[in-house]
Amino acid sequence: MELDEILLNAEEHMEKAVTYLKGELRGVRTGRASAGLVEFTKIDYYGTQSDLRQLARVSVPEATQILITPFDPGSIQAIVKALQSSGLGMNPIADGKQIRLAIPPLTGERRHQLAGSVKQMGEDSKVTIRNARRDGNKHIDQLAKDKSSRTSEDDAKNAKEQIQELLKQYESEVGALIVHKAKEIQEA
Repeated sequence: MELDEILLNAEEHMEKAVTYLKGELRGVRTGRASAGLVEFTKIDYYGTQSDLRQLARVSVPEATQILITPFDPGSIQAIVKALQSSGLGMNPIADGKQIRLAIPPLTGERRHQLAGSVKQMGEDSKVTIRNARRDGNKHIDQLAKDKSSRTSEDDAKNAKEQIQELLKQYESEVGALIVHKAKEIQEA
């Protein structure tokens, strides 16, 4: 593996960690209805774990309500069961061919819990980013020790510095996402 490949691989892993975090943060309640709260809820549909968004249309008709319209009306009970056990703190109401979720206002204690879980998600993402740095540095060290490669110590040092800059960039992006989401939770 060449230095450019190592740097690209490390950056790719860091970017994936941030993208994953963004998806996770979409599913955190802020007191306002959002399809992102439920669209990745896993539903046991005929023995297969599927995302809700694959089984139903999720819409937000009001700021405090989510409307779920299953493509297969026979899956309503499975969806209701999964939503009840998802830990969102909402009670789904099935009325015929659709399911309504009323978003209750957040209590102070629940806001504090959500902010804590958001911070934990951020820390998990930072750990993933740091692991990408560690792996990249390890590959650079192996490349520098390999006698058949033409990588000098200066090239290896510069590559490690570039990985460290990537780490700072992605960690600050994660920090900004977490601060924004925590603020959103507290103001909701």
